Amino acid sequence: MKIADAVQTLTVDAPPIRFEAYDGSAFGDAGAPFSLRLVSERGLSYLATAPGDLGLARAYVAGDLDLAGAHPGDPYEALKALGTWRFRRPTPREVSVLVREIGWRRLMPPTPPPQESLPRWRRNLEGLRHSRNRDAGAIGKHYDVSNRFYELVLGPSMAYTCAVFRKPDASLEEAQEEKFDLVARKLGLAPGMRLLDVGCGWGGMVRHAAKHYGVQALGVTLSAEQASWARAAVERDGLTGQVEILHRDYRDSPGSNYDAVSSIGLLEHVGVKNYPSYFGYLAGKLRDGGRLLNHCITRPDNLARALPGQFIDRYVFPDGELTGSGRIITEAQNAGLEVRHEENLREHYALTLREWNANLVANWDACVAEVGEATARVWGLYMAGSRLGFETNGVQLHQVLAVKVPESGDAGFPLRPDWQS
Repeated sequence: MKIADAVQTLTVDAPPIRFEAYDGSAFGDAGAPFSLRLVSERGLSYLATAPGDLGLARAYVAGDLDLAGAHPGDPYEALKALGTWRFRRPTPREVSVLVREIGWRRLMPPTPPPQESLPRWRRNLEGLRHSRNRDAGAIGKHYDVSNRFYELVLGPSMAYTCAVFRKPDASLEEAQEEKFDLVARKLGLAPGMRLLDVGCGWGGMVRHAAKHYGVQALGVTLSAEQASWARAAVERDGLTGQVEILHRDYRDSPGSNYDAVSSIGLLEHVGVKNYPSYFGYLAGKLRDGGRLLNHCITRPDNLARALPGQFIDRYVFPDGELTGSGRIITEAQNAGLEVRHEENLREHYALTLREWNANLVANWDACVAEVGEATARVWGLYMAGSRLGFETNGVQLHQVLAVKVPESGDAGFPLRPDWQS
């Protein structure tokens, strides 16, 4: 049996894209804008031994599976079409025939691409999930890739979180500036205040707050590469003495009685079971009347399993966990914080990812030279897939604003939000 014949047998209706295999077989419209090409026997083994997104990812990252007609830096349109391809479950007899046709030799799992992290059970042998050492390793896996690579993909803002677009055609830099400013406005920042930014990344929030709001700011990141880049940016911006960047776990942030705490893209790495201690810790950093802004990716409900799919866990965010905004609000309230406002910015994240993919395409050769083609393919795939997820409400992005209410009960908020401009 030819490979394309086997795939066609399990396909429901006409495929949305053409399928081609290394044995010369094919099916689907020859004029389709995209073709899924299985180019090697190893690719077949990847697909056969790890059904689902992990096998597809392994074959694609290794170059054994290709999406012809799509740029590897932005396979969004191809993934959108591929997502409409429907398969049926094979019968036991069909499974037997397929195994016989594929051959036992091809059912031996090939070595995964080097970009893949160990499976969770192996990582569990090396330390408890979200222990300090394991968190440091997970953060390093994703964020210590290459500062130059991030510059090429993220652009001058070096902001690796959802931007806020005042209009759909706003530039990425305008949208990232608006995101930082929205956070600053929600926190009510003013000259002389003290801001703690946990998970500060490359220092975009603390530098914006210092330059435009006159605050004293401390940024904390667990990534050594981010800390190094951020310190240089602080010096370049002439903010030394007003902004400090520390390379350490957020749980080791120094100081107390901060006027405001921002957490932009950190909670995804904390672990749902650690939410009580996370919010309790940050509440303890605030003065009475101080505000906390939590900005993170969420699920559309509070029932789904927190752990991500295999591709995201192995190739993108090891040990990352997501839950719904309701769980986040509950844990913030249980830590003694009063939640004053929340909003969902998922459409904005889809637009942000669109721009990151465009940057990756525009700088493809430089990105490949910096990190290798396989890693660049991981990024193109994950960002395009994530864009689809935000567009279709598979994932969301919530900002939750809370305050540490003093005994007087005066939260210091206006009767109506004053941060919407």
